[in-house]
Amino acid sequence: MGIFPFELSRNSMKTPPEAYLIFKAELKKAQLEKEKLRKAYEEKLSELNRELARLKEQITAQQELMKTTIDYAIRIEEDMDHFKQEVENNKAQRKNSFH
Repeated sequence: MGIFPFELSRNSMKTPPEAYLIFKAELKKAQLEKEKLRKAYEEKLSELNRELARLKEQITAQQELMKTTIDYAIRIEEDMDHFKQEVENNKAQRKNSFH
């Protein structure tokens, strides 16, 4: 007898213990689940990045539209001021031409 109270035969050493096989199977399952979750996370992140890019494009387009609208409103206001000034000048010229 060896130093251990029981001796393992060479045959029992060739096949791993059942607990080890269960652990190994569970580890494989966990690794597969981890990979599945990683892929799902990357897909979701990619989807969110695409959505963010689309929203940024929309915001940029809206900002450009607002800028164009403001520029147009300023131009109309200036044109109205010029037109008002022309009307005032024409009124003044008519008054002066009758006297």
